[in-house]
Amino acid sequence: MPDEIPWRRSLLARIRRERPVLLAAILSALIALAAGMNKWVVLVLLLVMSLTALFNEAPVLKVEPAEPEETEPETPPSRLQDVSATLAGLDIPVMVLSDDASVLFQNRAAEKAFGEVALGAHISARLRSPGVLDMVRETIATNAPNQIEHAERLPSERVYIVRSAPVEFKADGQRERFFILSFRDISEVRRIDRMRSDFVANASHELRTPLASLRGFIETIQGPAKNDQKAQAQFLGIMLDQTTRMSRLVDDLLSLSRLELKSHIAPDEKVDLVPLLGHVRDSLVPLARDVGVDINLHLPDGRVEVLGDRDELVQVFENLMENACKYGQEGKVVDVRLKNGAGGPVEVSIVDKGPGIPAEHVPRLTERFYRVSIEDSRSKKGTGLGLAIVKHILTRHRARLIVRSEVGKGTDFTVRF
Repeated sequence: MPDEIPWRRSLLARIRRERPVLLAAILSALIALAAGMNKWVVLVLLLVMSLTALFNEAPVLKVEPAEPEETEPETPPSRLQDVSATLAGLDIPVMVLSDDASVLFQNRAAEKAFGEVALGAHISARLRSPGVLDMVRETIATNAPNQIEHAERLPSERVYIVRSAPVEFKADGQRERFFILSFRDISEVRRIDRMRSDFVANASHELRTPLASLRGFIETIQGPAKNDQKAQAQFLGIMLDQTTRMSRLVDDLLSLSRLELKSHIAPDEKVDLVPLLGHVRDSLVPLARDVGVDINLHLPDGRVEVLGDRDELVQVFENLMENACKYGQEGKVVDVRLKNGAGGPVEVSIVDKGPGIPAEHVPRLTERFYRVSIEDSRSKKGTGLGLAIVKHILTRHRARLIVRSEVGKGTDFTVRF
């Protein structure tokens, strides 16, 4: 400190420190003397300037140390990014929800299954099922996992086990909580279960009559007609027809089951309907000739393409043309028209001039084993599954079957893509 330094040392230190000022004062005095100024005035001014320079100390500013700023503890980074990166690689639909059921993340599988939802929007903006929403609310309230079974009807029927579960992270006293909503597709399991029950119910009902018939003929051949060659030949012919009918029935049931298993997968191949309809007509010419019917094609020039599976579309139009020939044979003509209007849908119409179908039967035509006339259907070797197969194929192709019929004038089956 300055008051601890001896007086002389302090003076010498001040002289060294103020040397420029003192030299400037002396130089100014010499100039003033040279200019003829009174020497005593000059001497007084020089003395005042020197004393002022030596003994007028600059004020010492005390700089008080700044108080340390209070720093807020750093907020740990959110774990949402880590959770999202992990769930993005899953092939099942998954969503991450916040405490208020807002969507924070959805993976690609969820976007494909349910469509894209804006992040931050409430889950009800995408899923309107009361059961799912109640389950999510209960999980948020109780912090306990839950699951329910949920069915989606469009664009095709899908069944999911929906599970909601909390996920918590704790770091440095901070707590972060998310809710994982996952969807496990059990559609195929449900379809297989339904297929088994339907097969048992339908097949047992439809197979009962031909099996009883076969048993009766076999017992007759073994008994009363044991030595009657003519009766045996007649009975064996009938037995062959019955076994053929059962074989067709089983084939149609299996075909229907296979279609149900892949009904949610839309085909993505381009199929030209012009040659396809020509191929179907050519394959049915022998049947049409047998029942006395002409199949007339009315096709536009050029290609008419739709997205589809060629073999399945062949099955659709074979079924519709065959039905038109067999059940509309009184009209003698079946017209097949392919329309491709500019900007409009592609339509294929199969029109017969037969007796027509009563209006009360039209809505039920695509039901399994539904027949307008059971005897007529069996006499024409129908299984009652043809239009059900057509319906399932067209559902997979995202197409519609439109039926118009008027008793006494004929029936129009139109496939609209």
